[in-house]
Amino acid sequence: MTLGVIGTKLGMTQIYDETGLCIPVTVVAVEKAVVTQVKTKETDGYEAIQVGVVSAKEKHLTKAQIGHFKKNNLENFRHLQEFRVEDASKFEVGQTISLEEVLANVQKVDVTGRSIGKGFQGTVKRHNFSRGPMGHGSKNHRAPGSIGAGTTPSRVVKGKRMAGNMGNEKVTVTKLTVAKVIADKNLLLIKGAIPGPEGKLVTVKPTRTKWN
Repeated sequence: MTLGVIGTKLGMTQIYDETGLCIPVTVVAVEKAVVTQVKTKETDGYEAIQVGVVSAKEKHLTKAQIGHFKKNNLENFRHLQEFRVEDASKFEVGQTISLEEVLANVQKVDVTGRSIGKGFQGTVKRHNFSRGPMGHGSKNHRAPGSIGAGTTPSRVVKGKRMAGNMGNEKVTVTKLTVAKVIADKNLLLIKGAIPGPEGKLVTVKPTRTKWN
């Protein structure tokens, strides 16, 4: 149950610390998040808030979404997302969630995004399989090999690693270090790489993983 921020991945750069050490960082532009709905145990069975980011035109929304925003006298948002919280009564519709409010004094974060799609790929690229011999008459270079026994169980077992669509999945990278927070520009600098292509939205939360 952790409140987080939603931002746009801008790309990677590097900064230097006090000792002159170069640190590779990913720059995330944190979007203005407005509370669009408050969910409580009495009304919905659980405690959560729904936030909206990125302004949108009506032509890009469904009638249900437009009605949802008009009912609460809010502007239209392209992206809606829920965050589970311990006590939703602390929030109200129309309230803005700031970067400092969520990540003040936070050292480690979990970043969730949709990984870059690679299309249909074979087993060598998708699952890091080894290649077959490249010479001496071998015809098994990047073939997948056997995918199961014949008579027993006479089927391909579920979960067998085979060729298929690679990437374009929801991915969370945990325990990333917050290198710098530029509050006046709503920029978050996270050490290392994060999921997804540039220009796409990512969710940043204080890490749930215990670290020493």
